Amino acid sequence: MVIAVTGPLDIDTVAPLEAALREAGAGHRDGAGPDGGAARPVVVDLSEVDFADSTTVNVLLQQHAALGSRLRLAAPSPGLLRLFELTGLDGVLPLYGTVAEAAAADGVAAEPAGE
Repeated sequence: MVIAVTGPLDIDTVAPLEAALREAGAGHRDGAGPDGGAARPVVVDLSEVDFADSTTVNVLLQQHAALGSRLRLAAPSPGLLRLFELTGLDGVLPLYGTVAEAAAADGVAAEPAGE
């Protein structure tokens, strides 16, 4: 699953991302996918996000705790990458250069969001 995000992410705009991440994790908290196999990764495409605040950081950390290694953040913009570096989150959150790299990190191919 790929969740594409655009524009700024702040206290007023982060709710749809949080809802999408919660929905992606619902029913798969035991680590198994719907068919009993490994759960699919949840890739968040951040390439079009030009700003994020502490609310966004909190959402990402909460969802990282809930989804574990399934959560993968792809193509963070330079501003987001700087935020992750300044806060030390670049060593905590799984960051990838591209959506394809994030999706294939364990051999799982990317699929369009909503499938």
